[in-house]
Amino acid sequence: MGDRIFYFFTGWFIVGFILVPLDLVPPWLEWANSVFLIAAGIVAVTYFIHTYKKKAGLFYSTLVFTVSIAVEQFGVQSGFLFGSYEYTARFGIKILDTPITIGFAWLLVMGCADVIARGIVRHSRFLLAIVGALVAVTMDLILDPVAFQVKEYWIWGEGGLYYDIPSQNFLGWFILAFLFQSVLGFFTHHPVSVWQMRMSLVFLGMIAMFSVTAFAGGLLLAPILVLILGAFWYTLFKRKKARHEISE
Repeated sequence: MGDRIFYFFTGWFIVGFILVPLDLVPPWLEWANSVFLIAAGIVAVTYFIHTYKKKAGLFYSTLVFTVSIAVEQFGVQSGFLFGSYEYTARFGIKILDTPITIGFAWLLVMGCADVIARGIVRHSRFLLAIVGALVAVTMDLILDPVAFQVKEYWIWGEGGLYYDIPSQNFLGWFILAFLFQSVLGFFTHHPVSVWQMRMSLVFLGMIAMFSVTAFAGGLLLAPILVLILGAFWYTLFKRKKARHEISE
């Protein structure tokens, strides 16, 4: 079942990589973007199940989904954590004021953050949480500009230095990702090489897709910055992971 989910996501990703950056998705097919994020989130859930066993993986996935939706909903109403913003109708079906796709997006981000952080850090829960949070923020540095400036999935009520996005948003991302990654630090880690490889490729693929979309939308700083940071994290992940495997 996990293999089929990953293959479905891969096929959807390939089609999206061609259509989305070139803005070839017709208005009546906008729902496909939500399906893509939902599929990516389910891939992350499958990664958690394989890496932390079924009960822990499902518990953690449910935690991330519900807490992220709740925090985002509270944020929309109060400006707490991320700044003042509101979601448009382009981001899919909502639970109150928050699209359900946000929960799947957070699952995706935390799956990517965990696999990269786990490859880099082995013996410190605190450092694992720090690295995981930094990887998550790295992804947000490209997700937010594209979703806001290019796709208009949400609108900020206040500006900031980085593409008119409040700096508070990135701090909020770091805090929430740090807490999510901290929870994983207490679970027993059972690495499965094929799912480590798959999730690390999802990390690269998401950065590549959103970077190309950013370039096509006229954004330059965000994709250049994130491609550099993404290459740094992935290179560190591969080198540290190889050293850990040799030492074991």
